[in-house]
Parts: sequence; structure tokens; C-alpha cells
Amino acid sequence: MQGLFQRFFSLHRPLISKLNELLGEHDLSYSLWQVILYLKNNQPSSLVDIANYYNIEKPSITRRVQRLEERLIVKTISGKDRREKIIELTEIGEELYDVCRERITQLENDVVKGISENDQIITFETLPKIQKNITDEKEI
Repeated sequence: MQGLFQRFFSLHRPLISKLNELLGEHDLSYSLWQVILYLKNNQPSSLVDIANYYNIEKPSITRRVQRLEERLIVKTISGKDRREKIIELTEIGEELYDVCRERITQLENDVVKGISENDQIITFETLPKIQKNITDEKEI
């Protein structure tokens, strides 16, 4: 289907802008939110785990984590290997996640209003399949 990429990219930038606006009220950005979200679902985790999950270079994740540590949103904990940095959300980070998650859920509801539940489910189930196809393509 021609034009699929164009449609996707036409959604991506405005959505990230909306998220940055929403998160900016809490002195966060989407890139910082990615770390918080990952930790909420997978903590404790290493910087390498987060970098691999988002397919981002480790130095980028390191800078994000440093900013979150300065704000006491994440903390470093002891790991098996002293060279590996393991991080987790602090109590402040957990509370911030809850507040932002509620606002993001409202945004999600706003952007799908007028779209049938069936269409929402199809989209929700289709996007991971597209992601898998892209990932599998890299391995070829």
C-alpha cells in the first residue's frame, strides 16, 4: 500500500509535539518519558536494556538518566556487576508516572474519539505487526 509511511509520519510529529507540550508542564520531554515508562514496566533495569529496547545509543540514554537522577525521579541501585548501572524509579518518579500516565491516557482518548472501537482494536493489533516486520527486515 503506497502512502503508508507518509500517513504514519504525518501523525508522528504532531503527536510527539502534543506529548512534549503535555509533559512539559512537569518539566519532562517525550525522550525522558520513554525512560520513565520503560522503568515502570521493567524495573530495575540497566542502561543497556533501555537503549536496546528503544534502539537508541547508550550515551543518549545515559544523558536522559542523568537528567532524571538530578530531579530525583530515578536512582541507581547495586547490581551484580559493579560496572553495570542499574536504575529504578524513585517514589517521586512513581508519583510523576501516575500523574503523567493519567494525562496521556486522556490524550489517547481524545485522539481516537470518533473512531470505532473495532477500528481502534485493529490499529492497536496491527502496529506491533508492522514493527515486527521492520525489525525482521533489519535482520535480513
